[in-house]
Amino acid sequence: MLHTTYISIGSNVGDRRAHLQNAVQKLSKEIGRVLKVSPIYETPSWGFEGDDFYNACLCVSTEMSPAEVMTKILEIEASLGRIRNDKKGYQNRTIDIDIIFYEDEIIDSTLVKLPHPLAHERKFVMQPLCDIAPSKIHPTYKKTVAQLNEFISFDGIEKSEETLQNPDGKKDFSRFNYIAIEGNIGAGKTSLATKIAEDFNGKLILERFADNPFLPKFYEDNGRYAFPLEMSFLADRYQQISDDLSQLDLFKDFIVSDYDIFKSLIFAKVTLQREEYKLYRKLFDIMYKEIPKPDLYVYLYQNTERLLRNIKKRGRDYEQKIPSEYLDKINNGYLEFIRTHKDLNVKIIDVSDLDFVANSNDYQKIISEIHKVDI
Repeated sequence: MLHTTYISIGSNVGDRRAHLQNAVQKLSKEIGRVLKVSPIYETPSWGFEGDDFYNACLCVSTEMSPAEVMTKILEIEASLGRIRNDKKGYQNRTIDIDIIFYEDEIIDSTLVKLPHPLAHERKFVMQPLCDIAPSKIHPTYKKTVAQLNEFISFDGIEKSEETLQNPDGKKDFSRFNYIAIEGNIGAGKTSLATKIAEDFNGKLILERFADNPFLPKFYEDNGRYAFPLEMSFLADRYQQISDDLSQLDLFKDFIVSDYDIFKSLIFAKVTLQREEYKLYRKLFDIMYKEIPKPDLYVYLYQNTERLLRNIKKRGRDYEQKIPSEYLDKINNGYLEFIRTHKDLNVKIIDVSDLDFVANSNDYQKIISEIHKVDI
């Protein structure tokens, strides 16, 4: 089982950036996949007179226990020239590596103390951590990293122009050209696609459902407005996907969308009468041949009860009367599509018990699942 841990690294001796980069490399190789790397911050030494530090934070996905991670960290520090002695107080060091959080674990042992007992007081920890996990909740103080960071008054911290490379970065999302995030109504596909695009430098394509004039009418009178609704969605999705996939963005590593055009057929099969569907299918098949298929198709599964809660929470008036039976049919349509399209690279992720918007650990679990996919 994979666990999310946040780690702080620092150096104030010699080539500080090189020491940090070497630490990132070894943490990736010996502890787990590096999911995120913060910017480097330069700060005065804290608690003693010494040279300025370079500091950064990492998010790492690991199968190790907290004790195993800490033991490995001590080995990595020693291999990178960290010399520990019996002198009291803080000292200059080639590398300093600390576990800040390991999931929401609270541990007080000789080897490991979690969460780190002083991290919430240190700007050189909380500022870079805020860059990669602002919504992470401190398991003891019950405040987010962003909130804790605001409480720390410290003027000596400056973001460095130097950066660190993530050795696992190219294994994550840039190996894909096009990722489609799919799911039922209220599954969270837009939220996830947006977060992935922001965190991993992706070009984002969002469905323009809010501009469809037939959608509110459809929920009031299904029979009358089903066909114009599905036809308008198909035309708009085809045009948007065709345009956006053909426009190369040199500054983005990949494309991620919150829908795949095949959803048009899934919904149409549920909403249209038999003769309407036959006509719709002919038009769809013509368009579908021309559309590039995603390298990875992620399906977010949520149970119907959770979907209804999400729909109610986001508060779109025209969605509030959606019956559970309709959601069940849509879900079955997606699963049938996945079952019959063996050529697609599909990853099904059950998010029924996850809140990846509010909980960074849940988000990292999803990212870890996507990382496992081969291409």
